[in-house]
Amino acid sequence: MTFTRRTRRAMTVWAVLCAVVVVSLAVLVKLDRLDVVDSDVGVVAFDWTSAQTWLVGVLLFIDHAFGTVAMTVYTAIAAVALWTRKHRRPAYWTVGVMLAASLTTTGLKNLIDRERPVWEQPLHLLQSYSFPSGHSSGIASGAGVAIMLSLILVRRRSVQRAVVFVALTLVLVVGADRVLLGVHNLTDVVAGYAVGVFWVLAGALLYDPTPRARPVEAFASPVPTTRQVAVVLNPIKVDDVPVFKAMLERTAAELGWSRPSWYETTIEDPGRAMAEQAAIDGADLVIVCGGDGTVRTVCGELAGTGISVGVLPAGTGNLLARNLDIPLFLQAAIDVAFNGQDRAIDLVKISGDGIPEDSHFMVMAGMGFDAAIMEGASEEIKAKVGWLAYVVSGVKNLMFPPVRLEVSVDDGPWTKHRARTVVVGNVGYLTAGMPLLPDAAIDDGILDVVLLHPSRFLSWIPLALRVLSKGKRSDELVNRMTGKKVSIRARDETPRQLDGDAIGPGQEMCCEVLHGRLLVRVPR
Repeated sequence: MTFTRRTRRAMTVWAVLCAVVVVSLAVLVKLDRLDVVDSDVGVVAFDWTSAQTWLVGVLLFIDHAFGTVAMTVYTAIAAVALWTRKHRRPAYWTVGVMLAASLTTTGLKNLIDRERPVWEQPLHLLQSYSFPSGHSSGIASGAGVAIMLSLILVRRRSVQRAVVFVALTLVLVVGADRVLLGVHNLTDVVAGYAVGVFWVLAGALLYDPTPRARPVEAFASPVPTTRQVAVVLNPIKVDDVPVFKAMLERTAAELGWSRPSWYETTIEDPGRAMAEQAAIDGADLVIVCGGDGTVRTVCGELAGTGISVGVLPAGTGNLLARNLDIPLFLQAAIDVAFNGQDRAIDLVKISGDGIPEDSHFMVMAGMGFDAAIMEGASEEIKAKVGWLAYVVSGVKNLMFPPVRLEVSVDDGPWTKHRARTVVVGNVGYLTAGMPLLPDAAIDDGILDVVLLHPSRFLSWIPLALRVLSKGKRSDELVNRMTGKKVSIRARDETPRQLDGDAIGPGQEMCCEVLHGRLLVRVPR
């Protein structure tokens, strides 16, 4: 998300409206013009709550869960989490908004000095003034912060919508809690909402919380560069392409790079021709934005050219980015692409029946169960729940039948095996940090191989424990091998995958590492 001129204008209008609401209600309360309306609503709500004895405990829990102390703790946790993930601007902004809303609420309480509603048998007693509601301003500002941060830091629209739904639900629940407990008038709650929303909007206008790329001193290079940058983009992986382009172009300009040249992939070509053209056009840096398939294609085309590749992970697995510690948040990944250091990593050439010539992979290739998982994870489900789609598919394929196969390492003798899956890896970790090949390194010139053969359903439990504990023992359950070249041939046609993309069934895979063939930008 980036704040365009139109967005800032809309935010300004809504901030002014919130200020007008607060001032208007404050004046009317001071003139005692709202007492009748507040009293009528309050009596109905309080009488109903008093008759629902089970509800009082719930309302008191909500009162404590979203009080001043609790909101302060939530703010501190959020700020620390943002800070540790190097999102300094969002951290500053979060603390500033919550503090400003709290101070404004306290100041208005002392200025208006409105007494709380009085009841013969009160459900809850508070000694502070009533207008505006501190709980309401706190939850409104907190919800606004959560929504704003999700729009800035979260890529998936489904997650953004979930955050908005939960945040708005909490706002309504806490506001209703204040009226039903009889500790606030309706107008106190409305004024509190307005204070919270005002500071979310005003805070964003005064201090843009969007993370910014920080110019850093460039590494000395013996090769002159023109600082030309090209971007190969898979447009279906980005929710709002114009906004994404504006964000990247702004960052490039701030850091002294040329205006990016854009190349969009197509269904027919996932990036090969685009990467080739970017190299022909003289790009010093090619940034690829897409899923693992797009990244694999572009990297394979640029291998050996000496052109640096910046990876912006926008897929479901994003395994290359995860294993290179490239952040999954696009703005932070853009910062790494421009400011990071080049790392020479291995590429793996792969061949086999039905596999196109000059095919490569960056992360992992597999036959059997893992490829069946990739085939079973539909794009629709991945779009909704992300990498959890692989978990769903994995459960469905848990008893994928074992495969009879033979393996040859470094052109050595063929050995016979029986396994549910075999994985050849250039990196060690899967999504969610599972260390399938813990000793694998992407720049060591060595391929790591693992064959998994849980013979029964319950055998998955010790297998999982072995994998998670990074056990190095090799046996029939978990069989590990290493080499520069690995050839696999199965007795029957078996599902196969490259970097998380199913490539159709086949009987053969021959993988050979190409040491240090590609330059990728990684964090300094």
